[in-house]
Amino acid sequence: MCGIAGMINLDLAPIPKIARYSDAMENLIAHRGPDGAGKWFNRNQSLSLIHRRLSIIDLSDNAKQPMQRQDKVVSFNGEIYNYKELIDQLSDYWPFQSKSDTECILAAYQKYGFDCLNHLRGMFAFSLWDESNKQLFCARDRFGIKPFYYAVVDNVFYFASEAKALLPFLPEITTDDSSLVEYLTFQYTIGEKTLFKGIKQLLPGHALEVKDGKVRTWRYWDVKFEMDHDHSAFYFNEKIRAYVDESIALHKRSDVPIGCYVSGGIDSSLIYALANGGDAENALAFHGKFTEAPKYDESHFAKDVIADVGGSLFCKNIVAQDFTQHIQDVIYYLDFPVAGPGAFPQYMVSKLAREQVKVILGGQGGDEIFGGYARYTVAYLEQCLKAAIEGTYKNGNYVVTLESIIPNLGILSEYKPLMKEFWRDGLFEPMDQRYFRLINRANDMANEIHWQALNTDSVFEDFAQIFNNPNNVQEHAYFDKMTHYDFKCFLPALLQVEDRMSMAHGLESRVPFLDHPLIEFAATIPADVKFKDGNMKHMLKTSFAKELPSSLINRRDKMGFPVPLKEWFAGELRDFSRSIFQSMIANNRPYVDNEGIAEMLTSGEFSRKTWGLLSLELWYQAFHDKADKFKAMIE
Repeated sequence: MCGIAGMINLDLAPIPKIARYSDAMENLIAHRGPDGAGKWFNRNQSLSLIHRRLSIIDLSDNAKQPMQRQDKVVSFNGEIYNYKELIDQLSDYWPFQSKSDTECILAAYQKYGFDCLNHLRGMFAFSLWDESNKQLFCARDRFGIKPFYYAVVDNVFYFASEAKALLPFLPEITTDDSSLVEYLTFQYTIGEKTLFKGIKQLLPGHALEVKDGKVRTWRYWDVKFEMDHDHSAFYFNEKIRAYVDESIALHKRSDVPIGCYVSGGIDSSLIYALANGGDAENALAFHGKFTEAPKYDESHFAKDVIADVGGSLFCKNIVAQDFTQHIQDVIYYLDFPVAGPGAFPQYMVSKLAREQVKVILGGQGGDEIFGGYARYTVAYLEQCLKAAIEGTYKNGNYVVTLESIIPNLGILSEYKPLMKEFWRDGLFEPMDQRYFRLINRANDMANEIHWQALNTDSVFEDFAQIFNNPNNVQEHAYFDKMTHYDFKCFLPALLQVEDRMSMAHGLESRVPFLDHPLIEFAATIPADVKFKDGNMKHMLKTSFAKELPSSLINRRDKMGFPVPLKEWFAGELRDFSRSIFQSMIANNRPYVDNEGIAEMLTSGEFSRKTWGLLSLELWYQAFHDKADKFKAMIE
């Protein structure tokens, strides 16, 4: 896990001040790699590759980056978990000088070319210069666990692990209007564009080539939903166990100790239980709790896991003062405003974990794979009602019936406001329109945003194109469409948080559920097996019932990473939050309705939109208001 950056003149002409430019980029990603730094320049100074190192595998100098072998150089961020197998496979073909996963990329590229990506199992973003072909080859892992941003300015292609490292080179720091519409709608963006106009992200499962003055991107991997109706639930459970066990074994490969996040939910608790295995060195667990607001305190569930499995639990008691002290840093490291305030406690827990370990395992991805979001139950409740009314629920098109879903509706007790909004306008519409309503945050901001000044025409169409993708969801189970969309769009937003909040402290975060053989197999499991009777995480609960305490298996109140902002903003953080929104008004932010913000302040109500607007204003303060600081780095 590291940070990468670099630049190349598309015409391969020398880049003036390339050394100063490279220094600026390195400084802006320095937190990602506290163990070392390196730069490589080609002969005529038309190209630089930059690296910040966090040493995890092969701690020796032989694994330093950028790594040059023969006529090829690579700068790599991530982990290739099958590196030992690749070394064995390629050792007769490639003279390895290290035991690192980095060198495996060079060896695999030398043998397979661009197809090397299909031989890599892990999380990665890399840039590889091939001198003989005068070609820069870049790629991002299948799920977008590791980030890759780029911009083309004055015929120079710049790239980096974090968007902030590209800001000094932009003509000006401005907001991309279409991306802002997406953020206001979903609280994340869904395409290659970002909120910074002129900066793009390389999408998950995509590769990029810079050659002959052109930039070309292509998709090299995608998940296919091809249902297997020939096997039983028992078969799928056994296979899931095998895939998860194998993935965790690979994700534990490290030359430094490993810990685990344990939030109190099924995903992270299961990862901890399976990764522990009686290994005391890897039995450290980390948790954030809120004792100031007891209903948000989930530490007793984390303690149940430790009591059941064994090991040591480190808890961070997170208080309102932590929010005022660190939230600006959180937004700075994130680069963008994000979906939900969970990034803040994750920042605090990552800071705690880094005091003990350099690598941590987490449960990200479990919700999207196995159906862990309450909105899936809300959506299916409506479908069950529709089927019961029309008398069609026995025709085979319904994963869940009204009778079977009733025992699982208790999970929705905390989601009454969501259901009220969901059924406020419209009922029994097409599935894409109904799910869009479930995740659409724009309705909450009707009075705070000048919507008439924004072009919102394409946002639903862009959503629907992904949701209804016929190439991926061959059978039109609602569950598959919802999880597919979240896997493609919501999960990358969560992975941005996962990467940025850990790397802010020089901590490597690994996510064993996001292993492509596991994902590809899970995509073949019919929805009525995964989401039987509307029971969230049904497959994980049945496949791993013996590995988890009953308190977790049976709990019905898990809500992600809850933060007591409603209570804090009504009390200790009232003045703090008001000052932020008063800054938004005073600076007359683009598309923000100042009168609407003032009315929101008067009401004093905290909601999801409050977080979305607060996060947006802190983003403007961190980057737009400090544009001169970024520009000065290269002058």
